[in-house]
Amino acid sequence: MKNYVFKLIAITFAAALITACGNSYESASPNISDRNDSLHYSFGYLQGANLANQGIDDVDMNNYVAGFMTAMDEEDSSAINDDDMQALIQSYFQELQMRQMEDQAAEADVNIEQGQAFLEENLQNSDVNETESGLQYRVIEEGDGPKPEATDQVQVHYEGSLITDEVFDSSYERGEPVTFPLNQVIPGWTEGVQLMSVGSKYQFFIPADLAYGNNPPQGSIIKPGSVLIFEVELLDIVE
Repeated sequence: MKNYVFKLIAITFAAALITACGNSYESASPNISDRNDSLHYSFGYLQGANLANQGIDDVDMNNYVAGFMTAMDEEDSSAINDDDMQALIQSYFQELQMRQMEDQAAEADVNIEQGQAFLEENLQNSDVNETESGLQYRVIEEGDGPKPEATDQVQVHYEGSLITDEVFDSSYERGEPVTFPLNQVIPGWTEGVQLMSVGSKYQFFIPADLAYGNNPPQGSIIKPGSVLIFEVELLDIVE
């Protein structure tokens, strides 16, 4: 019974892939009428998402289906032995990682150049200050409370945006402030918030080397080499 179920799943999944191959799989439409259809669609979707998330978007669907069906049929043997498959996949991912790093570096170079031009122009504003590290800041409102140290926990409200004004994160939108150790965030935050007194509101312009550099958070709209802009309200130093 177990083998039958697995083979049924394999056949259903493979049939969906083959249909997709014939019509280009981006345009394949699911046929979902019951729980099993939903389950089989989920198998395919999650496998596809896993490949896409790793930057693999050039899959030969015919060979993919052939490998899948062979693995599900215990009576068939693979056209490639296990050791060779492992070596092949490992080599592929090493090459993929190198290409991705090269693409990131090229993208970062462009963004760093644009960010530097932005920061140079921004510094012409009379109310913008710059520290020795290159961090720029504007005082929106000056508080009269104590200033935190790098080892303190702080409570803040903030909004982060790119130089294109696209907002990528906001505690205001979530409706609640955030508390965190000041020495466990990006360097621009660690340095900048220490300039603030409790009750202050500052705007920070953070160069890429004080932010995420060439390695922004996965899934974020932040690109490699991006200058980040934060509006930060220091609410409290948490004991």
